[in-house]
Amino acid sequence: MKRLALVAFALLAACGTPQEQCINRNTRDLRVVDRLIAETQGNLDRGYALETVTRYEDYWATCQDPVVVDGQTVYQPRLCLKERSYTEERPKAINLADEAQKLDGLRAKRKDLARQAEAVIAQCKVEYPE
Repeated sequence: MKRLALVAFALLAACGTPQEQCINRNTRDLRVVDRLIAETQGNLDRGYALETVTRYEDYWATCQDPVVVDGQTVYQPRLCLKERSYTEERPKAINLADEAQKLDGLRAKRKDLARQAEAVIAQCKVEYPE
């Protein structure tokens, strides 16, 4: 099911007009900086950061062991221990002054990228008119 969803998403992403693809390709850095600004602002609003941690846990499952009986392979069920991963978000202490300084730097970088993106977007619109 997951694989089907990924294939469908990839097909939809490829369906954008050439102009949209050009704009998306050339404004990727701007979108990344926007995401970082939102994350940093959220950290300042909360007073702490959120850290994603991958954890592992063991669980009992039914495994099939092949056993040869009278020349035929038969699969015999048995309990076995398996491992699965899961992620959780944990609060993480941050220096609020450093975070505010980082936010100021990101906002300045965003202004530069937005200025550059205007020219690129105009060029994409000329190159791929709709």
